[in-house]
Amino acid sequence: MLDVGHTAESEGAISARNVAEFVFNLHLAQRIVEKLKADGFVRTRLLVTEGKSRPSLFKRVAAANASDADLFLSIHHDSVPNSMLEEWEFNGKKSHFSDRFSGYSVFVSHDNPKFQTSLRFADLLGKEMKAEGLHYARQYTMAVMGKNRHELLNEETGVYRYDELVVLRQTRMPAVLLEAGSISNRDEEVEMMSPERQDIIASGVTEAVKEFCDPRWAILGPL
Repeated sequence: MLDVGHTAESEGAISARNVAEFVFNLHLAQRIVEKLKADGFVRTRLLVTEGKSRPSLFKRVAAANASDADLFLSIHHDSVPNSMLEEWEFNGKKSHFSDRFSGYSVFVSHDNPKFQTSLRFADLLGKEMKAEGLHYARQYTMAVMGKNRHELLNEETGVYRYDELVVLRQTRMPAVLLEAGSISNRDEEVEMMSPERQDIIASGVTEAVKEFCDPRWAILGPL
């Protein structure tokens, strides 16, 4: 199950060029679903939720737990705390950005009943993102992040612990959240908009799913 983070009503972060995170999440999740189905995962489901932020979280969990999904992956795009944003003007409109940080990050919750399996997929996902030439966001261990600071579980793959996330701790199957890149970073925002970057991430996710479902894939290739 591919969960599109946020909703059209509660759009998440706003990018440096005033595009809602939900738009980025939807486009990338759709591309990942296409890639997974093309590679044989024909029952992959795209989950798009309506409503305000908090109620939508529980709708997602209910939909996931009512399904027979073997894996739940929530797609998001990153920003920084408001206190770290700077002002600039884009197309005549006041906008906000932070070019200090970039990169993907992967989150798991220790409270998920399948935590170890969640962590296994998270590590595979981070490994594949790294293999695609991407780097992970390192700011989450820094004091400057305040309440958004998180424990780094794997310094090789960029997997962090975030126990409080509802969609990770209340789902009954292995669950992982991917922050695909920073849309408050002006250069990375442009990259995240491109079909080329979306294809790179979709390929990384697909390879991770293949190895998660059958570890022999990493050694033998397609079986």
